[in-house]
Amino acid sequence: MPYRRLPNTNQARLRTLKSAVEQGQKIGDIRNLAFSLKTLEEARSLLIRYERALDEYKQCSDLQVKSNKGYQETLKMARLYVSHFIQVVNMCVLRKEIKAEFKLLYGLQPENTVVPDLSTDEKLLEWGQKVINGERDRQMKGGAPIYNPSIQKVKVFYENFAELENKQKVLQANTVRKMEEVNTLNKEVDAIILQIWDEVESTYANKEEEEKLDKCKEYGIIYYYRRAEKRKMSMADTNSLENSVSLQEI
Repeated sequence: MPYRRLPNTNQARLRTLKSAVEQGQKIGDIRNLAFSLKTLEEARSLLIRYERALDEYKQCSDLQVKSNKGYQETLKMARLYVSHFIQVVNMCVLRKEIKAEFKLLYGLQPENTVVPDLSTDEKLLEWGQKVINGERDRQMKGGAPIYNPSIQKVKVFYENFAELENKQKVLQANTVRKMEEVNTLNKEVDAIILQIWDEVESTYANKEEEEKLDKCKEYGIIYYYRRAEKRKMSMADTNSLENSVSLQEI
């Protein structure tokens, strides 16, 4: 006996729910509907909400992916310029152009020449701001500006990154919120699909097995065969073919 299994992806849920609703709408005489009118109305209303939720989630996800390309490029340039500026500060100290203790203004240790960790967005935001503030404070103490790169250029790339980083967070939050809305609706969709399937199978309970399965499939019920059942079906098909060949030979 084949068994049924609820759909386990959003698109499969959508197809199954839509199949049941469309089959219900095809029936001219409501008395021939294999599940109740009340269930049909609930399913139709839920289908509208579910399609809208999936569409909104896709729009948010697509917008996030599209924005991410520009964001990654801006991130790369900001990290490059902040890192380069810190390296130049270290070289200026080695050449005695800047006093070692002035590195403290940038949040850097005088004896440490290793570039800080800039691998995450948070670290880059933190050190970018430290570098900008440090160069400002050093110049206020009479220090000559650093060039190649200048702090003005570093600041442009840093601020572009900070702006897009904030925008990307908003887009990610929107996508997560829409995904949560879809996940909440999934519980309702699974429940109504199960209800439809139960009602349909109950309607055709007295039909012959093959006819019952065919009727139920019209309403979107998906059946699966176990391995043993598949083997029996395969053997039956093989025997049928052999018998047909034998008859032809006779």
